Amino acid sequence: MRHYTAFDRLLIGADIALRTLAGKPLASGRPYPAQNIDDTELDASQRRHVAGLMRVDHAGEVSAQALYQGQALTARDETVRAKLEQSAIEENDHLLWTEHRLHELGDRTSVLNPLWYAGSFAIGAFAGALGDKWSLGFLAETEHQVVRHLDEHLQQLPAEDRRSRAILEQMKVDEAHHATTAIDHGAAALPLPVKKLMSAMSKVMTRSAYYL
Repeated sequence: MRHYTAFDRLLIGADIALRTLAGKPLASGRPYPAQNIDDTELDASQRRHVAGLMRVDHAGEVSAQALYQGQALTARDETVRAKLEQSAIEENDHLLWTEHRLHELGDRTSVLNPLWYAGSFAIGAFAGALGDKWSLGFLAETEHQVVRHLDEHLQQLPAEDRRSRAILEQMKVDEAHHATTAIDHGAAALPLPVKKLMSAMSKVMTRSAYYL
């Protein structure tokens, strides 16, 4: 196994950040979940709403990618770091899928993505510096909140929009798996005030990214 220095990881992190924000992330090669599902005609109001939801989901994946990279940079255990990096690759799939769906809907990603990335990277690096069990605890709680958020979006999708539904359902499976992996590797349970703060910050991003 190749040993990376701290400087190597900084360069890798910078490359990943640029790829993420430029819409060119390195993905795992899994197929687009909606590729075999016929698109359905949506009216203008429905298209705007679905695009808003997808923009929020894409912004959430930008934040998740930054969070994982920040945590991997400061992780102390190599096994934990490897799990974080593998999860980040799967998050790249989500980035590509949600951006592709936005293009199908004739819409764009959030103009605030650089802000989401910078803030989430800083939080991830801080969490990692606290120690692996707290870093993993933060990751697990983040993923649990993302699963609840995806459930809300699935309920809001027009019943006929099966393409968007297929994407979000696969994302939900992946996020739940990431949370389980974090718990299996020793995640600590976060204090309730921290969970509430994380939820409040998530709401700010959600409301902003829906429109911007």
